[in-house]
Amino acid sequence: MSFELTILGSNSALPTSNRYPTAQVLDVPGRCFLIDCGEGTQIQLRRNRISFSKIRHIFISHLHGDHYYGLIGLLSTMNLLGVKSDVHIYAPSELKTLIQPQLDFIRGEMSIKPIFHPLNLKKPQTVFENKNIEILSFPVKHSIPTVGFLFREKPKQANIKKEMIKAYNIPLAKIKDIKAGADFETEDGTLIPNEKLTTPPPKPKSYAFCTDTAFHPPIAEIISGVDLLYHEATFLEELKDLAEKTLHSTARQAAEMAKLSKASKLLIGHFSSRFKNLNDFKTEAREVFRNTELAIEGKKYII
Repeated sequence: MSFELTILGSNSALPTSNRYPTAQVLDVPGRCFLIDCGEGTQIQLRRNRISFSKIRHIFISHLHGDHYYGLIGLLSTMNLLGVKSDVHIYAPSELKTLIQPQLDFIRGEMSIKPIFHPLNLKKPQTVFENKNIEILSFPVKHSIPTVGFLFREKPKQANIKKEMIKAYNIPLAKIKDIKAGADFETEDGTLIPNEKLTTPPPKPKSYAFCTDTAFHPPIAEIISGVDLLYHEATFLEELKDLAEKTLHSTARQAAEMAKLSKASKLLIGHFSSRFKNLNDFKTEAREVFRNTELAIEGKKYII
């Protein structure tokens, strides 16, 4: 199972003519998860041909406007399109208070049903789970309560070798136990170790979303070993003092977090609109963590 991440918006507070505020879609086979919903998200969904009806779970990291101002427009459009589904919104509890009056003002019967799930802003929390994936929220360090999100595929069982079934005449009733890790005992009492009977399953996929945040070492333990880390890089090191003042990160600090957390790959975004050439961000980050890419609108990243 592959994860596919589509960047809808990669900029910080002020949008530019070609960079939108934060929004992403993580496509896990069978489900699409919208992460943050800055202004213009619904336009970007259309441009990237992502069906609105696939958006059933929305995760809002915090209540600065560039991370949720697109939400009421998206919900209104989904309603106008006649999308008939529950839409689960995982966000700080105040979000419902902020947008409920707008939802109440929508004329006619709502075809969609927004369901709000308040986040724990002080400690890690499992916010969604099914048989394939677990999603955690965890606190980061910003000027208002903010969380990151970790999307983690659940481990799969080992695969039994077909030739071993035939070689040891393994009954169908035993295969489930062997896939779960059991050894097998033959009729003559010989114990066949599990590692001989099976091949290991693929390593579970994982994706971590960390924005807005200052460099915050406790994050590293939570996301340790993640396949792809998206970490904000609002500024370059030349504006490190401003980053510290506003509780944001530089590209170098994002790279330091990737290195500290032993991430396989780093994706940086949430760029300040004062920067036109983003190549300097990539250059700065790669000095610390080589496997770094820029988050670019419309680009897809496969995990």
